Parts: sequence; C-alpha cells; structure tokens
Amino acid sequence: MTGQPLFDLTGQRVFVAGHGGMVGRALVRRLAKEPCEVLTVPRSQLDLTRQSDVESWFAQNNPDVVIVAAAKVGGIKANDSQPVSFLSENLSIASNVIQAAWQHQVRKLLYLGAACLYPREAAQPIAESALLGGSLEPTNQWYAVAKIAGLKLCQAYRRQHGADFISAIPANLYGPGDSFDPENSHVIPSLIAKMHRARQEGHSHVTLWGTGTPVRDFLYVDDLADALVYLLGHYAQEEPINIGCGAGLTIKELARSVAAVVGYQGDLRFDPSKPDGMPRKVLDSTRMSALGWQPGIGLLTGLEQTYAWYQARQEDL
Repeated sequence: MTGQPLFDLTGQRVFVAGHGGMVGRALVRRLAKEPCEVLTVPRSQLDLTRQSDVESWFAQNNPDVVIVAAAKVGGIKANDSQPVSFLSENLSIASNVIQAAWQHQVRKLLYLGAACLYPREAAQPIAESALLGGSLEPTNQWYAVAKIAGLKLCQAYRRQHGADFISAIPANLYGPGDSFDPENSHVIPSLIAKMHRARQEGHSHVTLWGTGTPVRDFLYVDDLADALVYLLGHYAQEEPINIGCGAGLTIKELARSVAAVVGYQGDLRFDPSKPDGMPRKVLDSTRMSALGWQPGIGLLTGLEQTYAWYQARQEDL
C-alpha cells in the first residue's frame, strides 16, 4: 500500500455503529490492530432510529471517529415485502448518526453505502459518477433511496460545514457473521444454506431463484474492513468511492463454486419465474486502486472460510 496518511487513528475513539452485523464485526476485528480505542454499544442499549437516544449517547461517549455500518439489510424477498422498514429505518439511522456526529464535533465519519444504489442500467463496470444517473432496480429501491440519502447527507455536511465526512460503496459482501436466514439472506449465504441442507438430506437437486445469468462481483467482508480503515487514513473527498474486486461472475458460476466448497454434487436448477435483480453489477474500483489498496482474499478462499463459520455455527445450535 502506498501514500502517506491524511488522518491518523492513533489515540482516537472510534465508534463502530452496527458492530453486531457482519461488516461491524469485521471492522472491530480489523481495528483491534490499530492504536485506537474501539467504541461499541449493543442495539438493546441504543436504538439508532431514535434521535434523542443517539444524541444522548454521543454526548456521553464523545467519539472522535464514526463508521456507520449499521443498516437494515436483506435480499430481494425481504426488500420486496418490507418497503416501509427498509426505507424508514435506514433513513433514520443515517440522519440521526450523521447529525449527532456533526453536533458533537466528530473529526472523521465514514458512511457505508451499497452497490445496489447505482441505476439498474448503469454502464459497466459502474463508476462512482453513475450515481443518480438512471432508474433504480425495483427489487431494492426502498433500501437504495435511503442509503443514497445518507451519502448525500455526508456530502452536504462537507459543503456546508467543512466536515470530514466520507462515504464508500462496496461490492456484494459475504463472509463470517452473514445472515443465513432464508427470508432475509443475500445470495451467497442463501446458496450455502440450501446446498448444505441438500447435501445433508440427500436431495438430487436444488432450485435457485432467477435465471442464473446476472453478473456480480463479490468482496469478502474482512477485505472490506481493511479497505475502510485504509480510507479513514487516506481519503478526504466528497464523492463516494467504490470498493470491489474488479471482476464479475454469473450467479450460475457462483452457484457451482459454492457447490464445490460445500461438497454438494446434485443438479443446480434455476427458476426463471423468480426475479434476477440487476442484470449486471460490477463496480469500477479504479479510484480505490489508485489510492494504494487492493483486496487480498480470493473468492474460493472466502467461500471456504464462510462455510467453515457456518458449519461451526450449526454445531453450536
């Protein structure tokens, strides 16, 4: 990695909002290697959708740095069935945390977006300039609108108040700590859970949503955490910055890789009556690479580590 840091984490009090989620846990693991103090608070003690509670917590704890990894997330089915929750909760989290950070003079804030914020028909690979350049993918528009508002709020605070608030847009994430709930999971945990169960129960085939043709790039969550810590030190611009692996593969290719890792040898069948989501979603990570950061964990290694975590979790139940 190259470049002299613009911001030093030494001695800083870093609040990871959403530390209980997949990204938050990875951030806590990564920040443990830095000479800073990590602040966390469980959801049972702080509801980020309640403005007064958030302001009170900031006043009592005085963080120097905030990473907003908290969000209501889920796959296509969850987004489609809970539009109010995905829109209102994510709007509230962004507004409350960013406003409190400004009021309490936080030195640096990093807000986390998602690749689904980009238009459905965006040119590929997707550059940051594509944001708001077209219609959103209908299957996750509620979540996307709320997260775009968070990105824009960071930009607004930079313009109006000179706040050092930045934002990042990662590719499709996966890894330890992901949700394997069949109602709410994203594609990789969904595939792992289905194929694990099919192998255990001896099913001759599994049926997967969609056609299998959409293209995605996938980023292991610990790579993302490393990238976010790097951004805290090396990035201070208004425009959000993409974080991806730079290459895409079809869902069908992904399913075959998951089957190999899980050890499932049955047939993979696709149900074209179910939605595919965006036909192609691969991020252009040129700007991130230019800063001096590259991902270090390949897909197969990441899938193996994710499956190992999932298996250990099954044994604990």
